[in-house]
Amino acid sequence: MSIEKFMSKARTSWMCSEGPESDIVLTSRVRLARNIQNIKFPLLYSNEEATEVYTQVENQLISQTVEPFGQLECLRMSELNQLEKRVLVEKHLISPQLANDSSYGGVILSENEEISIMINEEDHIRIQCIKPGLQVLEALEEANQIDDIIEESIDYAFHGEMGYLTSCPTNIGTGLRASVMMHLPGMVLTQQMNRIIPAIQQLGLVVRGIYGEGSEALGNIFQISNQITLGRTEQDIIEDLKSVVTQLIEQEKVARNALVKTSNIQLEDRVFRSYGILLNSRIMETKEAAKCLSDVRLGIDLGYIKNVSKSILNELMILTQPGFLQLYAGEQMNPNDRDIRRASLIRERLKLEN
Repeated sequence: MSIEKFMSKARTSWMCSEGPESDIVLTSRVRLARNIQNIKFPLLYSNEEATEVYTQVENQLISQTVEPFGQLECLRMSELNQLEKRVLVEKHLISPQLANDSSYGGVILSENEEISIMINEEDHIRIQCIKPGLQVLEALEEANQIDDIIEESIDYAFHGEMGYLTSCPTNIGTGLRASVMMHLPGMVLTQQMNRIIPAIQQLGLVVRGIYGEGSEALGNIFQISNQITLGRTEQDIIEDLKSVVTQLIEQEKVARNALVKTSNIQLEDRVFRSYGILLNSRIMETKEAAKCLSDVRLGIDLGYIKNVSKSILNELMILTQPGFLQLYAGEQMNPNDRDIRRASLIRERLKLEN
């Protein structure tokens, strides 16, 4: 598999299939942070040590076929251009940090793109698994499968009392970050999110935007993840996250039902106005596209719109990002040209669906 194949696939496995509670939960993601024993952390290591990390991980995993993910393939960040790295970020396969500071970095990807293993990011190794819908425990099991393969020949930095040692103190312990990406338009429209977010944070969880720390909650999409790993077992972290997410799902359903009962015609009007904008606009900025796609997805979930599948909107969430727009155009584009191309692409894709 080549970089071109990863670039050409806008639809990853989590977009093409539905999981539990997929009307509200888009994805579940698990990330395990690991470092190699007796090698300095990335903040302090030498170029030679960075190369050694890369070589050890690549030799252990490259060209392996791991069921059910298919063959694993490694991409060196130094061999990718800025646009290719941006697309990998937009597909949630690498972090912005790895894309920006990538002299000795790389990523190992599975064919179905559920598994991505970042090398020489904040830690030596970051194993990530993404599943559709509410499948946090399943994502953990698959990430642990890859973790076990790596540990067959690589000794991790581990302390008997503190657990896995990591560059950031908040990751020490299990090294586990579990997150769920949720579509919460009902709670946003009923103005509950400003009250809910502080309550979630008091429970040791954090609420971020679609691309994690520092990103904006575009299209009413929020990422809920654990904040503490030390002194907690993997099962504790997963169960606490699932408990909060389950409550959010119920509150979102209540909010949607309330909107239908009290403001049905206004809500239906909002949905179809956004649908009309997507079908007919000639210029569209990222924020407007995200807002309209959110409204239309809500309309599909509530049964207002019956001829568009949710998977198309998942695909458009990625296709309309700046990197993908320029990739498919085959050229660098200024913001205005991207806005024109974004509107054109959405029109074409929705008319195909119709």
